Amino acid sequence: MDNLLQRAVPLLLEWYRLAKRDLPWRRTRDPYAILVSEVMLQQTRVEAVKEYYARFLQKFPTAQALAAASEEEVLKAWEGLGYYTRARNLHRAAKSIARDGFPTTYEGVRALAGVGDYTAGAISSIALGLPCPAVDGNVLRILTRLLADGRNIDEKGTKDAFAAQLREVYPQDTSSFCQALMELGALVCLPNGAPQCGACPWSELCRAKNSDMVGAFPVRAEKRARKVVPMSVFVLKNAGMVAIQKRPNRGLLAGMWQFPLFEGEPPCLGRVVAQKRAKHIFTHIEWQMTGYLVEAEERLPAYEWVSAEELKARYALPAAFKAFFEWL
Repeated sequence: MDNLLQRAVPLLLEWYRLAKRDLPWRRTRDPYAILVSEVMLQQTRVEAVKEYYARFLQKFPTAQALAAASEEEVLKAWEGLGYYTRARNLHRAAKSIARDGFPTTYEGVRALAGVGDYTAGAISSIALGLPCPAVDGNVLRILTRLLADGRNIDEKGTKDAFAAQLREVYPQDTSSFCQALMELGALVCLPNGAPQCGACPWSELCRAKNSDMVGAFPVRAEKRARKVVPMSVFVLKNAGMVAIQKRPNRGLLAGMWQFPLFEGEPPCLGRVVAQKRAKHIFTHIEWQMTGYLVEAEERLPAYEWVSAEELKARYALPAAFKAFFEWL
């Protein structure tokens, strides 16, 4: 264990006590509420989550309430937040919790649907008081800079190695320490060569800063370029009704409702009234979309036909199609 990391802990905790943001999920120790927040925060910005978190817990205040809801209700409450597999997994986790109670060990939390190593560590540290590190890209960034550690953070086993180092220095206040690591990466030790070293509690200790090499860390593999896919989106209308279809139960946006969608060149489905372009970026794929507002002569049986009001009230459409909602 690097003694530098041991010396860094009290400095970080004192900084967090004074500088931490007032976030809604930090006002509770309810494991279910923290589970909801951590799942929502996966691959989503804090500011985007705040409103959804409050609204979701108002609708589903307990695991039992969420477990009793239909999948359509859950997806509708999640609408616009993206990565809908998270909502389905959270629904499954709630059913497990409603049946067996909230787990009391890291292994039990890790076994919940949709919970990986990072999320299990965060919930265990914050809600259960267990010294279980939550190591993500933010935490790897601040630790590699502090220690000037040149290991490739994308290599298998690197996260486990840093988690083991953190486990050796975990203080009694596991909740504050876990969140302080996250906070430092979110507010101060920023990526892309933009760290706020003057505001960092580790400024004097940081080996990367003291050797003028902050931009060299973390070391990681070169990212693969996203695959760009041309898509045609149809907002298809007939006598006040709109066509929608359900995606396959596996793969991208699994089981979600969408407007009729075609890869590449569009078919002829009716009279085109308006046209616009938009794009949506997934993790490894970018959709370059051309949208068509179309008046159909008949209600094609390949699709479900619903009113715009019913669509907005009952069906969850992915944010990928947000640019075309104005046509409803």
